Amino acid sequence: MDATLTKVFIWDMDETLILLKSLLNGTFAQSFNDLKDADKGVQIGRMWENHILNVCDECFFYEQIENNNTPFLDALKQYDDGRDLSDYEFDRDGLCPPFDDLSLKKIAYRHRAIAHKYKEGLQNIFDKEMLRVWDELYDMTDEYTDRWLSSARVLLEQCSSGKEVSTSSLGLASLDSADTKSEHVNILVTSGSLIPSLVKCLLFRLDNLITHGNG
Repeated sequence: MDATLTKVFIWDMDETLILLKSLLNGTFAQSFNDLKDADKGVQIGRMWENHILNVCDECFFYEQIENNNTPFLDALKQYDDGRDLSDYEFDRDGLCPPFDDLSLKKIAYRHRAIAHKYKEGLQNIFDKEMLRVWDELYDMTDEYTDRWLSSARVLLEQCSSGKEVSTSSLGLASLDSADTKSEHVNILVTSGSLIPSLVKCLLFRLDNLITHGNG
């Protein structure tokens, strides 16, 4: 009988898949012995920081739910009664502490809406001008960091497909055999809060490689 093997790749987001802190504090530039413009790196980091905060608050309800941080979006699924949210008025439902069952249901609604937006991608959130700004910032950052972002993305793509990267290249023993089928899953770990982490995945073009349930 053929066996199915699930290979799980666990990734630390910050300063691994993406760069932000080391841009903001200048340590990325310092590691190049003054060959990089530290001020430019800080400027790039601040632009990312602003984008992250804006998307969190304007699109992902972060200001409303940041005091009820959960590890993943389905954490409050038991409180979601499946109501149609197409005409739900999130700004008028009176969400506020204390977080009793009614409040948790309202947060669960927001989590479902966030999951939907995450699946749809920034193309359905940003207008054309914002998409242009985002593309330019990504390309500027990738050039400044010597293709750090695009290289990380390629590695995740290879791990997801299982076709281009060998487990030995990642320091793992090969578990494939002729009778083994395998699927590959990317799992994200981070010390950051859930909503900003999901927004980072979107902005740094990792959302089609890391599902909202694996972030």
